[in-house]
Amino acid sequence: MTPLDRHPQVLPARIEATPLDPGLYLVSTPIGTARDITLRALDVLNAADVLVAEDTRTLRHLLSIHGIPLQGRRIIAIHDHNEEQQANTVLSLIEAGQSVAYCSEAGTPLVADPGFRLARHCISQGGRVHAVPGPSAILAALAVAGLPSDRFLFAGFAPQPKAARRDWLEKLMATDATAIIFESPRRIKQTLEILCEIDPNRLTVVCRELTKKFEEVFRGPASEVMQQIPQAGLRGEVVLLIDRAGATVVDEGDLESALRGLLDEMSLRDAAAVVAERYGIPKREAYQLGLSIERER
Repeated sequence: MTPLDRHPQVLPARIEATPLDPGLYLVSTPIGTARDITLRALDVLNAADVLVAEDTRTLRHLLSIHGIPLQGRRIIAIHDHNEEQQANTVLSLIEAGQSVAYCSEAGTPLVADPGFRLARHCISQGGRVHAVPGPSAILAALAVAGLPSDRFLFAGFAPQPKAARRDWLEKLMATDATAIIFESPRRIKQTLEILCEIDPNRLTVVCRELTKKFEEVFRGPASEVMQQIPQAGLRGEVVLLIDRAGATVVDEGDLESALRGLLDEMSLRDAAAVVAERYGIPKREAYQLGLSIERER
């Protein structure tokens, strides 16, 4: 169970709540810090006729932290092992005019968490599905990684067998996108070792315990990051990010030096084009840096 950091209540218990329209509400919940929940999520959890959770204990704990009373409502458990069967129960409640709020243990439902079969079944039967967006380990990791975010691929959990994991990583690392992987804290060291066998210089980021008290982020070439990870692995929730194939880190000082030299010989447009090709960066980026240099002259 993912622990939630305790904080003072942020929402007083309300005797009356604005009724929700019938339907399934997919509620994103904190991945660590309890205050990361959105105000709309609190409203939905307070007003829904029925609450559904991957882990009922986690949801009860979250409700308690934020002062949301059950007021006689029941919490139905839906997880990987019973989602298909319980989907019919939820649909019957929605058809009866009730609002159902579903929460996975932490983060956004359906994203490496149960909820897909439930949502798909509801949609197939004409039911309404509402997203209540909020915390996501994927986006949180992407935000702090410092890797390109214009195109990324969430690949889920890596296969457990070592040979299968290597083959899976080789294919993933060939894609033209930042790869985001959920990995076991005990296997992260071994996964990094495999990654180093494929490309030890690939820029890699390991995020541990995002939004929690002991949050850590390791950045650098795969070989350097691997050396920072204890042999026994890490503790807590881990997200691994891998830069796209062919990506390089360019020192801005090198770019500036190259542009200054070329601007003495050619136009800004031509100098930007030469630098962009030489360092593998967008022409616009080189052009903007060149403009800054020219203004200083």
